[in-house]
Amino acid sequence: MWTGVLLITMGIVDLSISQHYSQFQWLSRLRGRHRQRHAGWRAEDGDCPLECDCPSSFPTAMYCNGRNLQHVPHVPSHVKYVYLQHNQIAGIRDGVFDNATNLVWVVLLHNQLDSGKIGDNVFSKLQHLDRLLLDHNQLTRVPPNLPKSITDLRLGHNKISKVLPGSFEGMADLVTLQLRGNVIEDAGGAFKGLRSLTMLDMRDNRLRKIPEDLPERLQQLYLEFNDIESVPAGFLTMNPKLQFVRLAHNQLTDKGLPSNVFNISTLVELDLSFNKLEKIPVVSRNLENLYLHANKIKEFSLSSFCGPIDMINFSRLRMLRLESNEISAKDIPAETAYCLRRVAFIDV
Repeated sequence: MWTGVLLITMGIVDLSISQHYSQFQWLSRLRGRHRQRHAGWRAEDGDCPLECDCPSSFPTAMYCNGRNLQHVPHVPSHVKYVYLQHNQIAGIRDGVFDNATNLVWVVLLHNQLDSGKIGDNVFSKLQHLDRLLLDHNQLTRVPPNLPKSITDLRLGHNKISKVLPGSFEGMADLVTLQLRGNVIEDAGGAFKGLRSLTMLDMRDNRLRKIPEDLPERLQQLYLEFNDIESVPAGFLTMNPKLQFVRLAHNQLTDKGLPSNVFNISTLVELDLSFNKLEKIPVVSRNLENLYLHANKIKEFSLSSFCGPIDMINFSRLRMLRLESNEISAKDIPAETAYCLRRVAFIDV
């Protein structure tokens, strides 16, 4: 476990350690490593590229982050974790990773990756790959032929406009998929078949509707900062495991919310802030966090939270935000204290 923590600390968190060295210090380091290799001091990194570090304390890791690289260097066969973030890599040719088929993590975020300059089979032979991080690049499509072993795929902050059917074909082990910060207008049925997916992040895109055929095990759905106008009838019935749904900063209206669409017991958090709602939608009594601020709500309807109130029939709501609407504290009836007995305070 400690090895994993240190790998993350050294590789992902410390993204720019090499940038603190001057040109002369960097040259000295390279020459020093060259002398060590010829002296036989570090036999375990004898095939480590000069532009990278392969520390003896973590012989399966190769650190090439923040080196102003324009290509992927040779990856030794024993390496499992390769860190290439914060470089100038624009393309990756087929065969680059063929010598290191045991790779588990490939970190390529913050580069200049261009979809037209990435071979169709760059990652296809990495049958043990678990995490592929491609955030903050220039990709216009999901790379083809991704390994079926991936559990964590990050494609955020690229230029992807459409997710084609088959983009994630066979990736039954994928748990986390991040596509935020692209220009996606339509995802079609691209997520169908991702039977292990529990988190889908599509914030800050151009979606006009909620993606179809969402995986049955999905628990977290993040769709803030899109152009979604409505929620399909039976949305949560079709996705019974959803616990966190965030639809803030969209174009939702009362007309776009079918009756009782959010009255599902599994939902824990619902964010509908910064939309165009005029009424409080009916929600499940098991909901714990509800964000409705910055809408156009004109009345406080207690029936949205509770029916008949008794010792057991009350809302489990803990957080309720209603500020920046068209209601005030005087609009909240006294009976609210019985219905919303777990809420510490209500922001209006």
